[in-house]
Order: sequence, then C-alpha cells, then structure tokens
Amino acid sequence: MDFVTKLPKSLQGYDTIWVIVDQLTKSAIFVPMRETDLLDKLARMYLKEVVTRHGIPVSVIFDRDPRFASNFWKLLQNALGTNLDMSTAYRPQTDGQSERTIQTLEDMLCACVIDFGKGWVNHLPLVEFSYNNSYHASIKAAPFEALYGRKCRSPVCWVEVGEVQLTGPEIVQETTKKIVQIKQRMQAARDRQKSYADLKRKPMEFQVGDKVMLKVSPSKGVVRFGKRGKLNPRYVGPFKVLEKVGEVAYKLELPEELSRVHNTFHVSNLKKCYADEPLAVLLDGLHFDDKLQFVEEPVEIMDCEVKRLKRSRIPLVNV
Repeated sequence: MDFVTKLPKSLQGYDTIWVIVDQLTKSAIFVPMRETDLLDKLARMYLKEVVTRHGIPVSVIFDRDPRFASNFWKLLQNALGTNLDMSTAYRPQTDGQSERTIQTLEDMLCACVIDFGKGWVNHLPLVEFSYNNSYHASIKAAPFEALYGRKCRSPVCWVEVGEVQLTGPEIVQETTKKIVQIKQRMQAARDRQKSYADLKRKPMEFQVGDKVMLKVSPSKGVVRFGKRGKLNPRYVGPFKVLEKVGEVAYKLELPEELSRVHNTFHVSNLKKCYADEPLAVLLDGLHFDDKLQFVEEPVEIMDCEVKRLKRSRIPLVNV
C-alpha cells in the first residue's frame, strides 16, 4: 500500500490516490480519497475495497506514513489478524512494487488529462481497468487473468486503432477508444522507464565473503558545510557479504555504528572493494540515520550580502 498525494483537487474534493497492489497477482486497486480523511474513513474504505474483494490479507507492506504508523491502524490490523510489515529505505524486497505501479499510474493519469481533459477522477476507473488487463512480464499474464483464472470478459473491444470499425452504443465506442489509448500510453511509459533504468544498469555480482563498499549520501535539502566540503565520502566500509538475497540484493555484516540500518542492500548501493582495510573509509565522525544519510552542520558564518537582480533579491551567505 502507498499514497499518491498532492494531486490537483477534483470537483469532488479528491487530491490523493490510495494505491493497493497484490503481491502475487500484481492486480492493483486505485482508490480516490482526500489527504485530510480521518482514520475511521480509511478503515471503512479498506474493508470495502480490499476485504470485500479479496478477504483479509495475511500481511500488508507499507512505508512509514503517519496514517499507517498510527495506533488505530495497528489495532485494526491486529484485530483482523493481519501482520504489518513496514518498509525501510534500503529494503528492495518490500516497497518497490507499489512505487513502480505509482510511476505507471501517474504517467497514465497525465496522458488521460492531456488527451481527454476534465478531472483525473473521471478517468481513474478506466486506468485501473486498463492496468489490470495489461500483460505483465513478471507473471506472464494480465493481473485479471492471474487473479480469476480466466481472461476478462468485457463488452469493450480489445482491438488496435484502425483495425476494425467500432460499432455499438456511443458510450461503448468512447470507452473503447479511451482504453486503447490508455494502453498505448502505458506501454510507452513502461518502455521509457526501462530505457532510463538501462542507462545506469551495470551487471554486478558478488560472492559470499567478498568485501564491498557501501554508498552513503548527505541528507536531501541540506546544504553541505564542514571542512571537507565536496570531498565528503561517498562510500564507507569495507563490509563483508554474508548472503545473497534474491537476484539483486545482498546482506552485509555491519558494525555496531550502523545498528539502526537494515543490513540488506540493493546492488546499486554497493561496489567492489579493491583496497586494503587500513586504506578504507572509517565511520569515525560520521553519524548516519536509518536511510544512510548524514547531516553536516555549519562551523561559522563569515559574511552575508544580498544579490540584487531586476525583480528579485538573492541572499548569499559565506560559511
């Protein structure tokens, strides 16, 4: 589960989409809601959209959203007998599925608004229908077929544009054209996402016992200060590989200083260590949070001035 927030407010007042993805069949549920909705309404929507369709889940995976981390939500799931699994920043086995679904959803909604106009809420049912009836390479079928064991029986004609003459009531023709166009847009979005990922994808594989360096970064939105400036470390370690998890994740042996960090990392956050241990980057003086980010603090403010442009003023600070 995850939320898509800060959307343009619709006429009905909706500005958020609750995205629910089934881990086995990849079928998705898109629920429009308001960001200010109370938890009791969230619980009613959960019972209506999830429990009545699929029964009570064995486990639910979500990020640390305040709504999901609340005591009310935990008590509700405990009463239903559902395990709660909170994802962490470097846990590739958990939240990546919903994040990729959200990327495709946003691309499809943008295409719908550009092509058809009006509000995004009007097109959300068509987007959900198109997504669940599109072929997924991971399960070698459409989510609808994987969920119900048969292909979707629909009055909508699944044809390519221009292949045959569409006939029938006007609403069927209009819906067919929209769904065909949405499917084409969705395929284009997936191809674009794959091309972006392929640019930075490098085949890397480690063996148990190898020494690897772990990628770290300054906190987002924090201006870098300190004596070393841009020469701050990008990698720390080396650390020993304990186990391979899946195809692209590895479990590392972390020291006590990184006890707050989950010890499983995606291969993109690792690189082979070729240096001797005395030459490696130590953790002395670096304090990390659970997302492997560190904050630098200013030492002293030397001078201040304001740069004057034609229509704006830019404050400058020498640190």
